[in-house]
Amino acid sequence: MSLDRTPLAPATDTCLREIGSADIVVGIPSYNNADTVGHVVRAVSAGLAKYFPDRRAVLVNSDGGSSDDTSGVVARTAVDYRHLLIADRQSVLHRIVTPYHGAPGKGSAIRTIFEIAARLRAEACAVVDADLRSISPEWIDMLLRPILDEGYDYVAPFYLRHKYDGTITNSLAYPLTRALYGKRIRQPIGGEFGFSGALASHYLDQHVWESEVARFGIDIWMTTEAIASGANVCQSFLGAKIHNPKDPAADLSAMLRQVVGSLFASMEQHTGVWSRIEESHPVPVFGFPYEVGVEPVHVNVEGMVSHFRQGLRDLAPIWKQLLAEDTMQRLYDANHREQAACIADDLWVRLVYDAAAAYHHQILPREHLLKSLTPLYLGRTASFVLATQGLTSAEAEQTIEQLCRTFETHKPYLIERWNQRTRQPAVSASSPRTGASAGGDHERPD
Repeated sequence: MSLDRTPLAPATDTCLREIGSADIVVGIPSYNNADTVGHVVRAVSAGLAKYFPDRRAVLVNSDGGSSDDTSGVVARTAVDYRHLLIADRQSVLHRIVTPYHGAPGKGSAIRTIFEIAARLRAEACAVVDADLRSISPEWIDMLLRPILDEGYDYVAPFYLRHKYDGTITNSLAYPLTRALYGKRIRQPIGGEFGFSGALASHYLDQHVWESEVARFGIDIWMTTEAIASGANVCQSFLGAKIHNPKDPAADLSAMLRQVVGSLFASMEQHTGVWSRIEESHPVPVFGFPYEVGVEPVHVNVEGMVSHFRQGLRDLAPIWKQLLAEDTMQRLYDANHREQAACIADDLWVRLVYDAAAAYHHQILPREHLLKSLTPLYLGRTASFVLATQGLTSAEAEQTIEQLCRTFETHKPYLIERWNQRTRQPAVSASSPRTGASAGGDHERPD
């Protein structure tokens, strides 16, 4: 195993030599999170002190060049363990505050955390987002304990969210990964996760760090790569996730493009794995599930419908290359529904599967293909909002479960399209209009 795969700042190299080794590494990737990162640092520190007092632990802040003193807050934040009814720590909690190198985005930040964990030969690691407001010390226990005591390699979060928070997860990432890989991991791009030191080294060895994985694609890639590589996976219940939610009609096209690009690229790499899987199975959930209140998420349905209809006017020539003829006709029919775009479950599944097959066969430049999906996603999200307006988040979960079953039922259609030999050649096209702007790499992940 090479220990020089990821460049680190000279000061970080020096700090690692002084520390030598560690049992636990907890990483906090950040970019302009000074208003929330102090709370996250206190929760992590208290969790390590309360649940792992005898373990050598290191907290790593991997920062993307914040201009708001995020790193300073991390370095200065203190914890009064006595007021938390926690005895003095047996081991000193080391802190490393470091910039990361590479493409700007969360993936590059986490790559630096992987590298630090590998050099310290950590047994267990966790990563938590810097914008969390609901994190508690118990989260650290729930993310690390299954690895240290139960032999798991990867711990995904299981938390409760508002029905309109995490629409990329609900409509795409969860049902598609479940249908592909047969594991019901509810939050495959949740943002918080635990992993073994061995899995961190495996991640480092993959040649993906110049791709969408370096940005928003990192969370879904970690989940799919863990499953496809045969890692032992589980989930831990963390309660409610409260952060700064985004309106699905807002500028999420960059995130959607990177998440879907990572998903489709993983499908390319692991075709031999997912093509043999015929059904899904539950994944163990650790912790004590309980009902929690979640903050409301306000959505602009009219804006989403407008983007979808604009996309149908501007991008129809491109979509006709990606989609089966009957899929395209159903899309036109959906646009003529009385209230708004109505992209039902089976139509949405065919859209996603057609797009995945077109990506595989390189029907047109992949970047253009991914950009063209934003209006379709917004049309589907508008349909979901309209169908669930009168439902609680728990009731809306049943509609997501039905969507998952539809993805699984139609998987033979995906395999048929994927294996077709005669497809249209790639075309040269200017970058398509997407009905939503591209956005920056530092938006909050879904």
